[in-house]
Amino acid sequence: MVKEKRRIAIITSGGDASGMNAVIRAVTRYGIYRGFEVYGFYEGFKGLINNKFEVLDSNSVGGIIDRGGTFLYSARSEEFKCKTGQKKAIENLKNNKIEGLIVVGGNGSFRGAHDLHEQGIQVIGIPATIDNDVAGTDYSIGFDTALNVIIDLVSKIRDTASSHDRTFVVEVMGRNSGIIAVNTGIACGADYILIPEIEVDLAKIAAQIKKHRAGKRHTLIIVAEGAASAAEVASSIKLLSGHEVRVSVLGHIQRGGSPSALDRVLAAKFSKKAVDLLIEGESDCMVGIKSMRIIKNKFMDVLEAKKDIDRELYKLAHTLSI
Repeated sequence: MVKEKRRIAIITSGGDASGMNAVIRAVTRYGIYRGFEVYGFYEGFKGLINNKFEVLDSNSVGGIIDRGGTFLYSARSEEFKCKTGQKKAIENLKNNKIEGLIVVGGNGSFRGAHDLHEQGIQVIGIPATIDNDVAGTDYSIGFDTALNVIIDLVSKIRDTASSHDRTFVVEVMGRNSGIIAVNTGIACGADYILIPEIEVDLAKIAAQIKKHRAGKRHTLIIVAEGAASAAEVASSIKLLSGHEVRVSVLGHIQRGGSPSALDRVLAAKFSKKAVDLLIEGESDCMVGIKSMRIIKNKFMDVLEAKKDIDRELYKLAHTLSI
């Protein structure tokens, strides 16, 4: 008599991030190596409610490591926020004899994962968000790729800014966090970085631009979307400085693209740790990386903390822009 394989499942939830496909691939292949049958549910928690899945094997996840986005798709689910929706998801997991679930996403996804744990489902989280705003980990899947996409775009904008002797205000993503903006700013050599965590004086910035323009062909201002509207910042700087200002809102292009080497390696490490934690009987926790070590954090420790920007890096960025 052939013994039935144990089953685990994976979903990708929240905003897409490059490297999610690499996670699906690694979870599937390492899970199979450890003796599991792996189920991939489509459209995140919505797929759990609708019981929409496929059994993944080594071939079905072949050739996806270099693709952005997630081939399991992602979706918002208002239904899952209520107990009725969660009950449907739990019933489907149990009916499919799935013993453990891996949730790939950010803070919102982990709140949903915690709710499932509270109702008896074994759940492990893998952080994946370009915002990198999940506490308890230095890096989230997708952050490094997004930075590289932004750096490439800003370099092109700088070419035009220098050619036409202009100030450019570039708006980057990050929701209510300035982490993307700070890292982009120092990597691109931005002159000013506007983030929600630190209040700035636009009149002072405009005065500095007027003072410095004599020896410069361009000025680059990076604005986090949670700090201000790029258009409003540009309007104020133009009014106060008298110089021509252009705006570039990078938008969702930041979330696409083939994942970087760092995101692909993290995907493999995070996935192995997540499957191992399921085998060890762990639940209600997220894998992460701190000081180059793969670790685990309880969901509530992650959700109750707020990840701050690197303030020393922020100061250094402006020191180097002088």
